[in-house]
Amino acid sequence: MCVGIPVQLTAVEGIRGEAIEEGRAVIVDLSLTPEAVVGDWVLSFLGAARAVLAAEEAAKITAALGGLRALMAGEGLGDAFADLEARAPQLPPHLQAALDAGKTSA
Repeated sequence: MCVGIPVQLTAVEGIRGEAIEEGRAVIVDLSLTPEAVVGDWVLSFLGAARAVLAAEEAAKITAALGGLRALMAGEGLGDAFADLEARAPQLPPHLQAALDAGKTSA
């Protein structure tokens, strides 16, 4: 599985970008995001930017990834998914119908 990491571009030269990822400089391929400019946040998968992100979205993703790291280390999630509190999770209609009918297993 590949996980996208938000990184902020510090330099752009053609389709080559430079960014800081977890305190270290990385090279990012911008072939799929030619509109990206210095200062933009991009979602990087294995060194290739797939999307330009708003700063708020980058912060949410970064917080979620930090929460998952903490959980894997045996710590709590803290407020890593605080943005999800405003909306209750919903089952797809077919699963909600099954639950309403009392089915809890296959």
